Amino acid sequence: MLSVEEATRLVAATVRPLPIEYLSLPLAAGRILREELRADRDFPPFNRVAMDGIALQYAALEAGQMEFRIEGTQFAGQAPAPIQDPSAAVEIMTGAALPGNLDTVIRYEDITFRTDEAGHRLACVQVPAPRRGHNVHTQAADRRQDDLLVPAGTRLEPAEVAVAATVGAITVGVTRRPRVAVVSTGDELVPISATPAAHQIRRSNALMLQAAAWQAGAEAETFHFNDDPAALRQGLPALLEGYDAVILSGGVSKGKADFLPETLRELGVTQVFHEVQQRPGKPFWFGQLPGGAVVFALPGNPVSTFVNFYRYAQPWLLSVQQPEKAREEGALPGEFTAPVAAVLTQEIQFRPRLTHFLLVSLEPGPDGRLLATPERAGGSGDMASLLTSRAF
Repeated sequence: MLSVEEATRLVAATVRPLPIEYLSLPLAAGRILREELRADRDFPPFNRVAMDGIALQYAALEAGQMEFRIEGTQFAGQAPAPIQDPSAAVEIMTGAALPGNLDTVIRYEDITFRTDEAGHRLACVQVPAPRRGHNVHTQAADRRQDDLLVPAGTRLEPAEVAVAATVGAITVGVTRRPRVAVVSTGDELVPISATPAAHQIRRSNALMLQAAAWQAGAEAETFHFNDDPAALRQGLPALLEGYDAVILSGGVSKGKADFLPETLRELGVTQVFHEVQQRPGKPFWFGQLPGGAVVFALPGNPVSTFVNFYRYAQPWLLSVQQPEKAREEGALPGEFTAPVAAVLTQEIQFRPRLTHFLLVSLEPGPDGRLLATPERAGGSGDMASLLTSRAF
C-alpha cells in the first residue's frame, strides 16, 4: 500500500490545465481567470472628491480666509471647470472631478452658509482643513495605468468582477469547467425517488459527489451501474472518453462483487495505485485512460467516499482550472499539501499504522487558535456524522 503522501503526489502528477474559453463578464463570475487584468488608466483617473462640501484653494485658508463666495456647483459626472476667482469656492459633490485650480475639500458638516448684502452666497468655514488635499482622493493614489490588478489564476469573485468591469473587460478568458461523470455502483442502490426495501438504500453518494464537484467549479452528471461486469464494460467507455474525470463510488474493495479494478484495466485505464495506508478509505483506486479521463474509484461507505473526494479529487479539480504558471509557483487554491492547522481538544488513541482521517467540528478558541473537537462516528458508514463535522 502507498502512503497518503505518495498517493497525493501521484494524483497531483496527473494535473494538466484545462483549455481556455472566453465569456462575457456577467457569465464569468466564479470562474478561474486565465489572463491578467491590468489598469487601463489611473485609479482613480482624476482627483476625486471624497466628501460633499466645498472645494477651494488651501493657500487661501493658510492666509486666514474663512469665508468663500460660492462661484458654482459641480456634480459627479460633470466636466470640471476652473474657478475664475482664486478666493472663491465651488459647491461640490462626492465622486466629482476636482477642478484643476482647486486642491482641498471641506465637508458640509464643517461649514455654514449665509447670503451677503449683494446677494452672494458665502460658505463660512467652521473647521479648517488640516492640510492641502484634504478629502481629495488623489489621481493614481490606488493604482497606476498598466499596474497588475488581477493575476491569472484568480477566481472571479464579486470584487474581481467589479475591477474587470472598471477596466472595460467585456469578455474574459477563463478555464473551461471540468467535466465530471459521477458514477454510483451497487445492486443495493435505488433512485432517491424510490421507496427502498429493507435491504436497499437510496443513491446518496452520487448526489453528494455531484454537489461537491459543483462546489469545486465542475460540471457533473450522475450515472449508475449495478454490480454487473457486462454493464460496466458497456457503459464506462463513453464516460472515460467524454469527461475529464470519472468519480466512482463503490465496487473497489476485495468483495466478490467488486468488479471495478479489473474492468477498468480491461478498458485500457492505467492503474496508478490501489489501496492507500489510511482510514477511512483504504481501498481507493486511482488511474488514467491514456488521452482520456482520470479515474477516482472511491470505496462506497459514505464517510470513505466523502474523505477521499476532499483529500484527493477536490484538489485535482481545483488545480486543473489553474494556469500552468500558477501550478509551478505552488499558488493553488485547495493545494494538495496545504492543510490548515488546528488544535485537538482531546487526546486521540489510534494504533494501526495508517493515516487516520478523524472527523472534527471546528470553533475558534479564546486565544484565537482554531480548536478541533472529534465527532462521534459509527465508522465509515455513519453518514449522519458528516452533518456536524466541518473538517477532518
